[in-house]
Amino acid sequence: MIAAEEIEPVVMQNKDVAGKKISVLGGARSGVAVAELLAAHGATVFVSDSTNPDKIEQYLAELRSRHIGYETGGHSQRVLDTDMLVISPGVPSTVPVVRDAANRGIPIFSELEVASWFCAAPIIAITGTNGKTTTTALVGRILSDMHKKHVVAGNIGNAFSTVVQDLDENSYAVLEVSSFQLEQIDTFHPVVAALLNITPDHLDRYDGEMKKYIAAKLRIFERQEAGDVLIYNYDDLETRNAVEGSSPKANMLAFGMNRQFDEGAYVERGTLVATINGRRLEIIPVSEISIPGIHNLYNSMAGSLAALSVGVIVPSLRATLRNFRGVEHRLEFVRTVNGITYVNDSKATNVDSVWYALQAYKAPIILFLGGRDKGNDYSRLFDLVRQHVKAIIAIGESAEKVVRSFTGIVPVKSAGSMEAAVAAATVSASAGDIVLLSPACASFDWFQNYEQRGRVFKEIVHAL
Repeated sequence: MIAAEEIEPVVMQNKDVAGKKISVLGGARSGVAVAELLAAHGATVFVSDSTNPDKIEQYLAELRSRHIGYETGGHSQRVLDTDMLVISPGVPSTVPVVRDAANRGIPIFSELEVASWFCAAPIIAITGTNGKTTTTALVGRILSDMHKKHVVAGNIGNAFSTVVQDLDENSYAVLEVSSFQLEQIDTFHPVVAALLNITPDHLDRYDGEMKKYIAAKLRIFERQEAGDVLIYNYDDLETRNAVEGSSPKANMLAFGMNRQFDEGAYVERGTLVATINGRRLEIIPVSEISIPGIHNLYNSMAGSLAALSVGVIVPSLRATLRNFRGVEHRLEFVRTVNGITYVNDSKATNVDSVWYALQAYKAPIILFLGGRDKGNDYSRLFDLVRQHVKAIIAIGESAEKVVRSFTGIVPVKSAGSMEAAVAAATVSASAGDIVLLSPACASFDWFQNYEQRGRVFKEIVHAL
């Protein structure tokens, strides 16, 4: 266990930005946040975004109010007249302007890395293909219930750069971090890191190569040292092999249900148990954990280990696990109408998320699938669909692929809008059924992001 008083504050390491010219790629949430942070510390900042300015006008207005220069609609050579390039998570390292910067020897960093230079607080960082939002929010809630000062940021809610200056050595930065954010780190150093799982996702970003995606995820602990904590999913073979094969320096805490660990979290006779520093702690009966599904049991294990590692006591942890209701857009109960329950799982943007979601309910499911496909292989879902799904409503630009994949397994209908999808599902459902938006795809065909997709779904359901 890491006691709070034993944690050395993480300070900026040789990254004095005052007087430097710094270019930032990406003019939305993360890009603007890091631009403002750098400008506040004396850098001359220039922001470049390739998109139409109308799409990011709210962020451009912030830049104008801070007198930060910017360009939109493409990247000019001015971007390369810089001492340093900072890239937002949505900007791949393979785009020409980033490659040009690399060829010129310009240092390239992610927004996550830059924000960490200014962080006086210990960092708890959580990544994984699935579950990182729920686990990050859970850890934040646990710390809140324990009255420990903290912020929750990163790939969830606020960009790290927005909140980092609110932190001191007596607080914690609880960060959800994605593989995109980890690609361009250097000194990023979480005292507690958690790797929840690794399954195929975002392979379009990594040239279809799983090894590149895994390598990005593993960077979360590359700067950890002896005395730090690395939490990982022992039951997920890809994760276990990747972590244990990397010989981490940190103290390793495994979690899983298939065995007991000398150090880690597991289930014993229906109770979630953690053993840390040789001390066995009975946390809570699994049946009393408030968030449903086996995937949330894994999330609860990881979150519990992270919390215990920074001094949270078991009674407080137990109370949070009994009362935490999850996060928006992740198996979120919306409403029951005429006995039909509507659930918003818009954050399920890959097949593995849907695989877990289908096991969270015993009632028959009307499942919404589709959107912007990322190379999905739906065969992993076939058995679960036969067991749990009454009908599928195919949505978005990949609707035809969904229809082809599941025809002959369960009834499949296409819908040309979210309104039509909800109407079709309502007709197909009976009292006691669940209508589940768990699309396995990105949202960028019909919506700006998965949050908007979930909100639209909820608005339609509330209007029924």
